Amino acid sequence: MKTELGLRAEQAPIVALLDGDLPSRLPAAQPVKTETVDPIQRARAFAEPLLAGHVLDTGEPALEHADGVAAILAGVGAAPSMRAASYLVYAGDYLNKPEEIVAKAFGESDASLVSHTRRLVQIQRAAREAKVEDQRRQEQTELVRKMLLAFSRDLRVVLLRLASRLQTLRWFAASKTACPRELAAESLQVFAPLANRLGIWQIKWELEDLSFRFLEPEQYHQLAKGLHEKRVEREQSVEAVRASLESQLRAQGLQAEVQGRPKHLYSIWKKMRGKGLTLERVFDLRALRVIVPEVADCYAVLARLHEWYQPVDGEFDDYIARPKPNGYQSLHTVVVATDGRPMEVQIRTRAMHEHAEHGVAAHWAYKEAGTKGYAGVTAAGEFEEQVAQARKAVLRQLLAWERDFIAESGPSFDDRIYVFTPQANVVELCANATAVDFAYALHTDLGHRCRGAKVDGQMVPLNTPLKSGQTVEIVALKEGGPSLDWLNPELGYLQSARSKAKVRAWFNAQAQAQTIAKGRELVEKLLQREGKTAIKLEDLAGRLGFRNADALFEVVGKDEYSLRNIETLLRPPAPETDEDALLAQRHNRGPAVDGRAPKGGVLVVGVDSLLTSLARCCRPAPPDAITGFVTRGKGVAIHRADCANLREMARSAPERVIAVDWGEPPTEKGGKAAQYPVDLVVEAVDRPGLLRDVLELFAKDKLSVIAVNQQSGKGKPARSDLSRMSFTVEVSDAQRLNQTLAAVVQISGVRSARRR
Repeated sequence: MKTELGLRAEQAPIVALLDGDLPSRLPAAQPVKTETVDPIQRARAFAEPLLAGHVLDTGEPALEHADGVAAILAGVGAAPSMRAASYLVYAGDYLNKPEEIVAKAFGESDASLVSHTRRLVQIQRAAREAKVEDQRRQEQTELVRKMLLAFSRDLRVVLLRLASRLQTLRWFAASKTACPRELAAESLQVFAPLANRLGIWQIKWELEDLSFRFLEPEQYHQLAKGLHEKRVEREQSVEAVRASLESQLRAQGLQAEVQGRPKHLYSIWKKMRGKGLTLERVFDLRALRVIVPEVADCYAVLARLHEWYQPVDGEFDDYIARPKPNGYQSLHTVVVATDGRPMEVQIRTRAMHEHAEHGVAAHWAYKEAGTKGYAGVTAAGEFEEQVAQARKAVLRQLLAWERDFIAESGPSFDDRIYVFTPQANVVELCANATAVDFAYALHTDLGHRCRGAKVDGQMVPLNTPLKSGQTVEIVALKEGGPSLDWLNPELGYLQSARSKAKVRAWFNAQAQAQTIAKGRELVEKLLQREGKTAIKLEDLAGRLGFRNADALFEVVGKDEYSLRNIETLLRPPAPETDEDALLAQRHNRGPAVDGRAPKGGVLVVGVDSLLTSLARCCRPAPPDAITGFVTRGKGVAIHRADCANLREMARSAPERVIAVDWGEPPTEKGGKAAQYPVDLVVEAVDRPGLLRDVLELFAKDKLSVIAVNQQSGKGKPARSDLSRMSFTVEVSDAQRLNQTLAAVVQISGVRSARRR
C-alpha cells in the first residue's frame, strides 16, 4: 500500500524535481515491450505519425508529452488501456473527426475518453487565460476544481489531466524553460488539491514542489539550501535509519513494519509559514512510521526508541490514550538520530493505520488544513462527502490493474453543472439549467433582458438544457423584461428556484407600480375636487399615518383604504365652544373694577375665587409673581411665574397664557387674613429628634402645618445618613417664610431649607 509517509521501493515512486536535478528513479518514458502491454504499443504506433514534429502550446514536443503521461500513469498503477489513451487524446488534435476515428479503431470507451479529455483541456486553458478580478479569484478557483470532477462521470478523464499537468511541469523544470505563473498557480490551487482529494499522494507532492519552485523561486532555493542536502541524499539517510530501526525492533521480538520518507519542500515551507516556525523547529523533515500488531506493542516500541535514541523534550504526543476529535490514534515522538539530527516517529497499529489512511483523518481537508487550519482550508457540505467517496472509488477501482472503467460505481455530480462565460469565468448552475438561468446567475438585469443565447458559438432555443463545460453567450435587449412563459414549467425555460423568484419579483413589481399609479390618480382627483392641490402628497400621507406617499397610493389603489378618510382630514369639523376661552376673553376686555389688575388681566380675589384656582404644582401665595393659564373646564389656573410646569404649557399653547394679579385678599371670620398653602422642603443629616426640632420652630413662628412627609436615606449606601422632609404650611404672606427658612437652616444637621 502506498502511504503518505512511506513508499515501498518496488512501487517506483514519482519523486519531485529539486534543485534542477532530474529524478533518478522515474519510470523511463519509452515504449513498453509488446508482449506485456500490447494496447500501449498499438496506441503509440497509431499516434506517432500524427504527433511527430508537433509541439504543444507550452513548447513541449507532443509525442514526448504523451510518453511522459503514459510513464506517470504507469507509476501510479493505472491500467494499460488508460496508459494507451494518453496517446489517443493528443493524437485527436490532429484528426478531422477524432471521436469517430478513435471509436472505429479502439472502441467507444476510448473515444468517449478522448472526447471528454480534449474538451476539458480546452476549458482549462480558457479558464487559466481568463482575466478574473482578485476578489473573485478564490471563488473561481474552487468552481474550476469542482468542475474537474463534475465534467464527466468517467474519472479517468481527471487522472489523465493530473498526469498531463505533472508532465508539463516536469518538462518546464527539465528544459530550464520559464513556467507561466498562471499555469503554476493553477497547478498548486486546483490540480494538487484534486490529487490530494483522490488520494494520489505521489502526484500531489510533486505538483506542489514543482509549483512552489516556479511561484516562489527565491524561497524555494533558500529552503533547499537550508536543508544542506539533495532529496536523494535525504532519502538515503532515511532509508538507512529505517532499515536499522526495523532490524533492532525485530531483534527484540517486536513484529514491526517501518516506513520512512523525507518531507517535501512545499510541505516544509507551508508548515513553517503556517505555524511561524524556523527550519530548526521543523522536526519532521525526516519521518518514520512504525506499524505493529497490538496497542501494547506501540508502547513497547516507544520504550525501545527512547532507550536507543535521545528524545526531544516537549515533542511527545499520546493520541492513543487521547485520540484527536476525528478519531485519529497514534504515538508521536521526536528523537535525535545517530547522525545528530532530529527525526519524527509515528507508532500505530495496523487498524489505526488503516483508519488514518482511509478514515476521517485521511480526509482531504484534514490533510490540507491540519487540525488548526493553518493552510486556510476548511471542508464541509455534501460536495466534500462526495469527494471522499470519489477518493475511495478511485483507489479501489481507477488504479486497479484490470479495471479502467468506474463510470457505474463512481460518484454522481448530476445535481450541478459548470459552464463558462465568453471570458472563461466558471458559473455554477443546477442540473438541466437553461441559458435563461445562466443569464440570471450573472446578473438579474441581464436575465430580464435576455432574448437569445449562443452555446459554443451556435444559437440555441432559450429552453435548451446546458451541459458542463459549455460556453454560453447571452443576446440581450437594451431594455425589457421577462416573459410570463418563462414561469410555465411545461415550457422548461427556468430550472433554478432563484431564477424563478427573480421573474416573479419582476412581475410583482410591475403590478405594484400599476396599483400605485391608480391610487395616485384617485387621490389627486380628490384633492382637485376639494381645492387642496397645494397640499404636498408626502405631508398628506404622513398626517394619515403612512410612511410615504406610495404606501398611501398602494392601499387606495387596492381599495383597502377609503377616500372618505382623506375627506375627513381635509374638512375638519367645527370646533366646540371653549367656555373657559370665552370666559378668559370676557375678562380680557378691560381693567378690573378696583383698578388693581393690569389691563386685559384677571384679578385673583382669593383662594376660592370663582374664576381662578391655585396650581398645586407650585403653590403660589401673595406676594409671589404669578401668571394665569386658561384650562379646559377648570377656569384659570394660577401659577408662580417661575413654575416649570407653566413654562412647558406656555410653550405648547401660548394663546392660553393670561396676565393676572393678586387682588385685595378677603378676611375670614374674626378678621383673620386668608391663608394660602405653601410646600417647604428640608434636607438634613438624619438624627433622633430632627423632625421634632423643625416642628417646634414652625410652631414658634406660628405656622400652621397641615401635612408632613419624611423620607430617610437608610438602605441606600450613597445617601444612608440623609433625610428629606416635606411640609405643607399655611401662610397669609409668603415673605414671612424667608425668616423661618433661615432659622430652620440653623438647626443642627440641616443642610438646606427651601420652598418647593
